Amino acid sequence: MIIVDLLKTASAVLAVLVFIIVSQKFIRVLAQAVDGSISNQTVMHLIGLKTILVTTAFLPTALFMAILMVLGRMYREQEIAAIASAGGGMLTIYRGVFWVLVPLSLFSGWLSLYAGPWAELQGQKLMHFDNETADIRSISAGRFSEYSGGELIFYTESVDDDGKMHHVFLQNKQSGKTGVVNAEYGRLDNLEGGLYLILEHGERILGAPGDKEFTIETFAEYAVLIEKKSSALVVGSHAVKSQQIWSSSNLQDMAEMQDRLSGPFSTIFLGFLAVPLAKLSPRGGVYGNLLVAFAIYFAYSNLQRVNHSWVVADKIPGWLGYFWADLLLLSLGLILLFRTYGWQWLLQHWQKGY
Repeated sequence: MIIVDLLKTASAVLAVLVFIIVSQKFIRVLAQAVDGSISNQTVMHLIGLKTILVTTAFLPTALFMAILMVLGRMYREQEIAAIASAGGGMLTIYRGVFWVLVPLSLFSGWLSLYAGPWAELQGQKLMHFDNETADIRSISAGRFSEYSGGELIFYTESVDDDGKMHHVFLQNKQSGKTGVVNAEYGRLDNLEGGLYLILEHGERILGAPGDKEFTIETFAEYAVLIEKKSSALVVGSHAVKSQQIWSSSNLQDMAEMQDRLSGPFSTIFLGFLAVPLAKLSPRGGVYGNLLVAFAIYFAYSNLQRVNHSWVVADKIPGWLGYFWADLLLLSLGLILLFRTYGWQWLLQHWQKGY
């Protein structure tokens, strides 16, 4: 029963947290789409990737809160007392809790080490591509569009579903001269050197404003450079594969690797702490426990962020990293456990093996 309740409660808490955080990020992404920084098609892809990242970050928190809520309710409704009267003890409760914690900590490790970096990399690729093609996305039928700071003006009467343009007008400047191009058809094509507009069956007029000498020529096909070759994508540390930074001696890589390992470790240690914490004030209601949980979680997460900067700045040994904060959390759990149940009671139940 504990296992089922924990899974249901953790899923509900995680769903609420993910919905709140992703909704905030969705508003920012939507604002970028309105500004034209990213395409409409990219919006939903980014939201899906952000959901993976938020789930990775808040899975330990959801489990921590779920254990407090479930055990707190069981204490208030005397279910824990019923378990104890039936011969179950502290190890019975921990056994049920860890049947949930262990597989979900492994899942958290997979999210932190593999799924999270992959989602971060895909998000950076999408943003990079959209930033590189922001000008091109503004091409629409029946509207004049400017590119390259007004050096190129483009118009098309209509665009097919396959991207083929009809009745295309183009004005661009070359070496102080202005060129005007009219073509029956046009299409965009990625060629060596960048993105080109390929015009078919048209006429090109080239000359300087105020000059009587103009060059007029017809063509079967004419290519105009719209956008130079894309710049290289610079991948952030969060998007680097875990295999690449596992054995790195670089301080930034070490701090990043410890960031990712903190996911499964914090899942276990926060879950261990939640069991005695749920009994601190069972008559105070679940919200009192949640306030204590939030205080502990925020203190722990702030220590992790501080540790990251300390590792990068080489203020603490890289091998120590976040692990001292995990040990501190484990020590707090043991202190609460001994304070709640007492040394002799724990020793007796440990010897009985239940």
